[in-house]
Amino acid sequence: MVGTNTETLVMGGTRRGAKAKPRRSPLRRVGTPLLAVLVLVVLWQAVCVVFKVPYYIVPSPLEVGQSFGENISTLLEHSAPTVIEAGAGFLVGNSIAILLAVLFVHWKAAEDALMPVAVFIQTVPIVAIAPVLVLMLGTGYAPKIVIAALISFFPTLVNMVKGLKAVEKEHLELFRLLSASRSETFWKLRVFASMPFLFSSLRITATTSVIGAIVAEWIGSQRGLGYMIIQATYNFDTPLLYATMIMASLVAVVFFSIVSILERLFVTWSAESKM
Repeated sequence: MVGTNTETLVMGGTRRGAKAKPRRSPLRRVGTPLLAVLVLVVLWQAVCVVFKVPYYIVPSPLEVGQSFGENISTLLEHSAPTVIEAGAGFLVGNSIAILLAVLFVHWKAAEDALMPVAVFIQTVPIVAIAPVLVLMLGTGYAPKIVIAALISFFPTLVNMVKGLKAVEKEHLELFRLLSASRSETFWKLRVFASMPFLFSSLRITATTSVIGAIVAEWIGSQRGLGYMIIQATYNFDTPLLYATMIMASLVAVVFFSIVSILERLFVTWSAESKM
């Protein structure tokens, strides 16, 4: 049997001699990107004013902000279905990817047979799959969730397989010497090794799942941020179009922030997660 502190020995032992990197202050972590955004907004406003760019081509930040404020209730109302679709697709796609990664690590024949299929599915354009799913599943939540899940699936599958295999031979040999069972080796060694890889992919899919839900809403939908983008485009309401894209970005940022917070809570042994 392997002791309860074995994972601490294995995951933390190699980092004891490493020099800890200085942590940035919260003010610097938040202030630096906000300053960069502010500079870009000022430049955007200046270009629109100096070159007298028509609002129906590129609206100024002030015009976008005014449209955002006037339509905030509508934007929030249409954000709800997008959040549901993206969140459900994120959970479904990543769950299936994790389960398949575990299967691949323990059964090489399954990886050889199914990984090419996963790659093939990933290469099919989402805009080509969306109409087919709408015809099969209707115009409700189902096709949007499936598309968001498909987008979330592949990055997590690849990273999770790599993470579960990213175990040093010395650590595996140590577990064999301690007569660890296969399940103990998996839970106390492979899972710990895979967590940084997993959260790296989750940060990616947290944003791409929102993109998938919006793309799916372009086809056969009466609600959602994707629907608002189409309507604003057809009505030549460019300020509303930009305001809707900003709302979609805010939703993606919230998803990304939630995953980052969870990573800091669970991957406590990763030096990179503490930076």
